[in-house]
Amino acid sequence: MPRITNVKPTRMEYLRTIRRIAIARKGLRLLKLKRQALIMEFFNLSRKIATLRGELREKIVKGYEAVHKAEMLAGVLRIEYEAQRIPRIKKAKIRTKNVMGVKLPELEVEESLKELSDFLVELPPSIAQVIITFREIHKSVIEVAEKETALRKLLLEIDKTKRRSNAIENVLIPRLISTARFIKLMFDEMERDNFVKLKFVKNRLLES
Repeated sequence: MPRITNVKPTRMEYLRTIRRIAIARKGLRLLKLKRQALIMEFFNLSRKIATLRGELREKIVKGYEAVHKAEMLAGVLRIEYEAQRIPRIKKAKIRTKNVMGVKLPELEVEESLKELSDFLVELPPSIAQVIITFREIHKSVIEVAEKETALRKLLLEIDKTKRRSNAIENVLIPRLISTARFIKLMFDEMERDNFVKLKFVKNRLLES
């Protein structure tokens, strides 16, 4: 039993402790529900990442095959020259979405499709295919990075929620229950004392 200190054995304190127990139990239920929802989101996201990683590996293989083909058809020097002229990809914009109180990142990369299309028209088809393939690889890398960052955030929140629910279930609620029992015990003792005093007074009155 947790040690009880600095508790006033009053009816007001007893009622206050009972209310705190009810609130703590309700909070514990909500935390457990939140943890279950986070775990479901975690596993759903894990499956998505596995799929995205598989797709990324396939795109990388196709990308290097496209480079090899372009080297044979257009030459290494032409590829290196055109690589210096490729329109730059703009910086990614980072937004957040809220999932059960956890802020997860959303990345968005903007690019001028018209500028890229105009550039690709001037190129040999083999080099244009290399650029298109590696743009797709870049998008996939961004998506995988976004999802893996979200996965780490979810894992941290799951652990945090577990520690909080354990603290409430194994420390706070037992302590409050012990406090309520202590106050109830003090009530019972005071009632017995009052009964004894009343009986004593009654006997004295009868004797007189």
